[in-house]
Amino acid sequence: MTAQARPELSGKVALVTGASRGIGYGIAEALVARGDRVVITGRGEEALKEAVERLGADRAIGVPGKAHDEVHQAAAVEAAMDGFGRLDFLINNAGTNPVFGPIADLDLGVARKVFETNVVSALGFAQRSWHAWQKDHGGAIVNIASIAGVSASPFIGAYGMSKAAMVNLTLQLAHEFAPLVRVNSIAPAVVKTKFAQALYEGREAEAAASYPLGRLGEPSDIGGAAAFLTSSQSEWITGQTLVVDGGIFLNAGVG
Repeated sequence: MTAQARPELSGKVALVTGASRGIGYGIAEALVARGDRVVITGRGEEALKEAVERLGADRAIGVPGKAHDEVHQAAAVEAAMDGFGRLDFLINNAGTNPVFGPIADLDLGVARKVFETNVVSALGFAQRSWHAWQKDHGGAIVNIASIAGVSASPFIGAYGMSKAAMVNLTLQLAHEFAPLVRVNSIAPAVVKTKFAQALYEGREAEAAASYPLGRLGEPSDIGGAAAFLTSSQSEWITGQTLVVDGGIFLNAGVG
């Protein structure tokens, strides 16, 4: 997006975790495109710098660090407050899936790591956003879950369990933070990102053929959904999980 093409500032500020690339970057891009300013986080400092440059240094701040690190969580929220003076929206996107295989053989230490990164960190960011701004001024939170969290997910069981917990975390936060803050989640199917490459690499056409809409997801598909759930058009929606799956669930029970 060129400087000339950028919309006027909306006055809103978002924190998007895990946003140096993939779904997180797609969400940050969608929010900047409507005039929001964003704070983005990521583990790789260089990739984060590049993402900030693409989004626009006047519209984005990058805060490197690991999502489960409480010092990092505090730094990201402080960056929004110090740099932009507010924090209207939180998008919990940071996640990990370091293991692929049957759950019967799952290392419990790995399971704990998955939950720490995917669930506990999301709660930490939500708590800090609430206390820093949202409890007094309102806003919205969007948690990025997965269809793996609302169905059986062979070979990525730990990830699926953590995303099911994200769906329930959404319900808990929506109940507690109402009426000022709306909290919803998005459950994507396979989106074409580096994170999900193992699920389609080398067989994308075959994988896409199983989707009624004929393709895998793109980060912009999730960006559009997140933009909607943080907009005035969704002001009467909270505690919901929006499945964004190219129609793949339509195939359940068919065959």
